[in-house]
Amino acid sequence: RRIAEWGLEPKALWRHFGRLSSIPRPSKKEAKVLEYLREFADKHGLELNQDRKGNTMIKRPGSGGGERAPTVVIQGHVDMVTEKNSSSKHNFDTDPIELTKDGDWIRASGTTLGADNGIGVCAALALLEMPNDAKLPPLECLFTVDEETGLTGAKELDAKLITGELMLNLDTEEWGSVYIGCAGSGDTIVEFPVQHDGGSDVKTELATEQKSYRLVCRGLKGGHSGADIASGRGNAIRIVALALNSIRESVQGFRLICISGGNKRNAIARECQAEFLIPESEMSALESDFKILSENITTEFKVEEPSIKLELESQNSVEKPLSPQCADRLLCLLTNLPHGVIKMSAKFKDLVETSSNLGAVKQDKGKGIYAITCLTRSTLPTSLENVRKSIKLLAKICGGSVLQPASYPGWDPNPDSKLLCSTKKCYKELSGKDAKVLAIHAGLECGVISARCPHEIDTVSFGPTIIDAHSPDERVKISTVAPFFKLVLMILNKIVSSKKESRSQL
Repeated sequence: RRIAEWGLEPKALWRHFGRLSSIPRPSKKEAKVLEYLREFADKHGLELNQDRKGNTMIKRPGSGGGERAPTVVIQGHVDMVTEKNSSSKHNFDTDPIELTKDGDWIRASGTTLGADNGIGVCAALALLEMPNDAKLPPLECLFTVDEETGLTGAKELDAKLITGELMLNLDTEEWGSVYIGCAGSGDTIVEFPVQHDGGSDVKTELATEQKSYRLVCRGLKGGHSGADIASGRGNAIRIVALALNSIRESVQGFRLICISGGNKRNAIARECQAEFLIPESEMSALESDFKILSENITTEFKVEEPSIKLELESQNSVEKPLSPQCADRLLCLLTNLPHGVIKMSAKFKDLVETSSNLGAVKQDKGKGIYAITCLTRSTLPTSLENVRKSIKLLAKICGGSVLQPASYPGWDPNPDSKLLCSTKKCYKELSGKDAKVLAIHAGLECGVISARCPHEIDTVSFGPTIIDAHSPDERVKISTVAPFFKLVLMILNKIVSSKKESRSQL
């Protein structure tokens, strides 16, 4: 209802986005949105096919002279990253996303918006319901699942769903840029065993001569662990771990109780907190050290993180501290795991070649471990695996074990792509400017889908401007959505006008 009141264009796309935002769709929990797609296909009399993973294909025949044009795959993913501010009570499993309009931006209230990749999904739905005489080639609209937790939907895609040899991926986030390549990536989960003083019982009485504190880092921007990794933004886990290490070295009798921070493997950690004990006699030393720590961190991140807050507050903890050896190994691990840019590309200007993200650290009391999640990206498979090997070695040295699922491939750029040439011409005609042709340091499904298909698929990726994806500050720029959709239509019209059965004359 609110979307309609705002009068946004194109109406069909935004109408679908309003409806999509009311449907919970966390990764691995896409059942409700898949049912929405099935109802949509039934309503419009369109063919729908779905594989065992849930990836869904809705087909529309060519029309308006495009009946014999080459089939075009329109691709996007239906799941979204579920990040929220600590003050938010939002339940991503049940609650609709609360949309707000802020000038030329649509954002959510305290949560991720889901414009990544909701706008692309809704563009596909708007295409599918266009009039029967619209000038369109045959369309295969592919809606993949579980993209945000490792592209697992694309990895397990039934390739028989796809017959098209041209694909528009609508999952990039900088209007005016056309992407022709992306990084591959691989996850690492470190399981670090917890050891407490005096056995496995974690409850204890706080000794009268001890003082318990909570250290909190908040106010960071967070963001996408690929697209934003070179921004210089702070990682709350690394900041807290370094602060704890500094306190441990300067305050006698420091005992770490616990640490927890970050939420997602593919999001830069925005918040982290830790609890620790010190003797009451060391309180003045702690206050002095913390003042210097706080000033230094604020100074270091004053440009990239103007809202950063490092806070120290006393509390009455009833949990046993970790053993000194366990705490030392854990802090060693958290302060040395690779995070940030590792190497820039020599082939593409300003493109990160290899990076790693320290995404989350969570205590699993049932298993008696800390689970530490990392996501490594690289355009080079050897570099990707070398970083993952270094993480595995460091974890082993510190006493942890490692789970490393198979990595997924990147998307090798093809600057001679016929579809790229057509896309550039259409963008120039639309805007009067030249499109930027780029590769992206993030995971797109293009490479994975292409690798699974027995035939070659000529692919480009583009989208409207979306800022701070994977964080509660995510927002989409309204004024870029209409030209984005217009570009999609222009490319499809051009394919129809080619009157060819293959992509060679685009």
